[in-house]
Amino acid sequence: MMKEINGNSVCKGIAIGPIKFFAKKKDKIQRYSIENPESEINRYQEAREEAIRQLDDLYEKSVARVGEDHAEIFHIHAMMLEDDDYNDSISNIIQSQLLNAEYAVAVTGDNFSEMFANMDDDYFRARSADIKDISERVISILSGEGSNDSFGEEPVVLLAEDLAPSETVQMDKELLLSFVTRLGSTNSHTAILARTMSIPALVNLDFPEDCDGAMCIVDGYEGKLIINPDEETLAIYRERKEKDDIAKSLLQELKGKENETKSGKKIQLYANIG
Repeated sequence: MMKEINGNSVCKGIAIGPIKFFAKKKDKIQRYSIENPESEINRYQEAREEAIRQLDDLYEKSVARVGEDHAEIFHIHAMMLEDDDYNDSISNIIQSQLLNAEYAVAVTGDNFSEMFANMDDDYFRARSADIKDISERVISILSGEGSNDSFGEEPVVLLAEDLAPSETVQMDKELLLSFVTRLGSTNSHTAILARTMSIPALVNLDFPEDCDGAMCIVDGYEGKLIINPDEETLAIYRERKEKDDIAKSLLQELKGKENETKSGKKIQLYANIG
C-alpha cells in the first residue's frame, strides 16, 4: 500500500529507487576500572591525534568532491578535538574516576552534545551532531574498529537514523540517489554537504522500519517520502524527474559562459545570498 510521510527538505530534487537502511555500526562502550590513569590518558591522546590525521586526510579527499569551503568542515572537527574543555573533561573522568578512555570519551561526547542540542540558536543546536561525530571517531580508534560507509553496489535511497558529515561525503554519489534521516537539521553540516553534492535529502522524517527494499520516491520540493508508490504516482514523478534532469543539463551548459543577450549586450547578474 502506498504511504506518504512528510519531513523537512534540505535539498530540492526528485529521487526514485529502492530503499536501503543504513545501520550504523554501534560501538559497545565498555566501562571498566584502570590502575594507571597517565597511561590511559596517553592512550586517549594517541587516539585523538590519529583522529585528527584521519580528518586531515578526509579534508584532502573532500576538496575535489565538495570544494574547499565545504571540506573545511573536517578542519573544524579537528579543531573541536583540540578544545581544552572537551579534553579536560575526558582527562578528569580518567583521573578522578579511574575509568577507561572509551567510557570517558563517550560520557564527554554525550554531555557536550546535549549541551549544544539545548541551545536556543539553530546553528549551535546543529553542532550537537558534530560533537557526536568526533567522539564516535575517537571511540572507534580506541576500540580498533573500522569505518562502515559501504551500502551495496546498486543505486539506492538511503534511510538512516542520522548521518555524520564524514559518512555523507565518503559515499559514492553514483550509488546514493537520496538520503532520508529521522534526526538531523536543515542547518547541519550533513545537510550543507547534501546541497553541495546536489543530493535530494529529507530530515526529521519518521519512516517505518518495515520498508527496507521497497520502491520509493523522495520529493525534495514538497519534503515528502512516498513508499510503495502506485503506477500512476510513479509515472507522474518519472515525468517530473525527467524535466528536472533536462533543466539541470541546460543549466550546466550555461555554466561559465558570458552573461550576454542575443543582441550582444553584456549584463552583470547578481544575487542576494539570502
